[in-house]
Formats: sequence, C-alpha cells, structure tokens
Amino acid sequence: QVQLVESGGGLVQAGGSLRLSCAASGRDLSAYTMGWFRQAPGKEREFVSCINRSGSTFYRDSVKGRFTISRDNGKNTVYLQMNSLKPEDTAVYSCAAVQHEGLIVARSAYRYWGQGTQVTVSS
Repeated sequence: QVQLVESGGGLVQAGGSLRLSCAASGRDLSAYTMGWFRQAPGKEREFVSCINRSGSTFYRDSVKGRFTISRDNGKNTVYLQMNSLKPEDTAVYSCAAVQHEGLIVARSAYRYWGQGTQVTVSS
C-alpha cells in the first residue's frame, strides 16, 4: 500500500516562500514520475510540476522561474520549493505518483495521491 503524505503548507504573504514535502511509504518510488497538483476553491485540480526518475522536470507556465521540484530518492521524498508566491497560488497542493518514465501532465494518469496541504497566500 503506497501512502503519500504532504507537509509544509501554510499562510504566507505575497512574495514569500514555502517548501512543500511529499513523503512516500510502502514502496520505493525512485522509478516513478512524481507530480504536484493544486486545486483552488471552485476550480478543477490543475497540474503544477512533475519530475521523472532521471530528474527531468516540467512546470506549468505560471510557476516557471518561481517553483522548483526536486526529489531525494534516499528519503523517498519529493519537494516543491515555491518562491515569489502570489495570491493566485492559493490552493490545496497534492502530490501524486505514476509508474512511468516520462513527464506526465494528465492527472488521470497518476495512480497514487496524497491528501494535500493548504497553501494560502495573502496580498
């Protein structure tokens, strides 16, 4: 049973930073592509970023240059460093995993999901 647990969310002022963590248990996910998604109130869940087993990354346009995804396979953990946060980044952020070597954007492709962590950016 794979379990993903996010942490690191919170309330921050615009321009501030947060670092989200996603710790996996139950299986070695070093060969999995890991993704971060977010869902704002009243909106659909959207792709934020992903990283594959080779360390290649992909980001949605609105977070490029501000967010950085990384992984520590030894700790079975994925991170999302978020800088220069904006009020429009406010959402519940969830991590997900899919057994694939590519960079996967479609949320339907991901098999395992965490419960999410709230990020609130005040103006």
